[in-house]
Amino acid sequence: MKSIETLLQTFREHTIANGTRIQLNGAGEKDVYNITAPFTWLGKEYIAGRVESRDSELSEVRFFENVTIDTYQLVENSTVLSLQDPFVTFVQGELIIGGVEVFPKESDPAKLDWRTNLYRATSLTDFEQILVGPIGMKDLRIKELPDGRILVLTRPQGEKGGRGKIGAIVIHSLADLTLEKIETAPLLKRNFSGDEWGGGNEIHLLDEGRVGVLGHIACFDEASDRHYYAFAFQLNEDFTQIEQEKIIAERANFAPSEPKRPDLADVVFSGGLIRNSDGTATLYAGIGDSDAQKITILDPFKNN
Repeated sequence: MKSIETLLQTFREHTIANGTRIQLNGAGEKDVYNITAPFTWLGKEYIAGRVESRDSELSEVRFFENVTIDTYQLVENSTVLSLQDPFVTFVQGELIIGGVEVFPKESDPAKLDWRTNLYRATSLTDFEQILVGPIGMKDLRIKELPDGRILVLTRPQGEKGGRGKIGAIVIHSLADLTLEKIETAPLLKRNFSGDEWGGGNEIHLLDEGRVGVLGHIACFDEASDRHYYAFAFQLNEDFTQIEQEKIIAERANFAPSEPKRPDLADVVFSGGLIRNSDGTATLYAGIGDSDAQKITILDPFKNN
């Protein structure tokens, strides 16, 4: 895969419009960030967001209902999920919501571990857990394919994935979504290189059976500050290789806001993408681990 430096050089050859903040009301003094794109469910439009105090990593996933353009109100009396970084998809018409559970490390309770969990929802007060993911894996994503099978993106770390690489496997149904299959999913070819890492955030079905992935690509600098960029790529026909990778937005493209910490000032965490009929797309993202914004870009999955 091309390096962040190379991808940034290509990206910065083109201008991009400024991002705007999404108003997510009702969370009091807490920050709402790392949001999903808006989605319609049960006749209403919602955004799911990570709700968190500025001085804490203890998060809740909450739902916000659209009230006017770019303004959403917290849905009271809905189920609160103790997760980070929500994502949503639909399988056989059912809403599947996931996020990252953080908990004390078994071998050293002073440290933290994490895993991705999935829930099937029939209402905002009725969630059934359908997966407790592998320990140490964030950015697990699923998408129903046109033939009914399910594409699963994984992101192992450590011996297999380093700081984080993307794997993929196709299963026949949610019943086949087991820890063994997730953990043994092969890594995609042309993956992140060196000390760079990333993950998939949202899977998109494209024309002619192709698949596009909205994700993020990241690195540390010499001061150990984090740099996260919104990123997109396509998979080849048999879902084994990353192709047409590109950075699609960076922090400088968005409106000013105060980051959670100074080392997170250059963080854009892709949440979701709405593809528009005019060849553009609207990217929804978390900014600096403290803010939620959107930006209009060229559709990264079209040959612009």
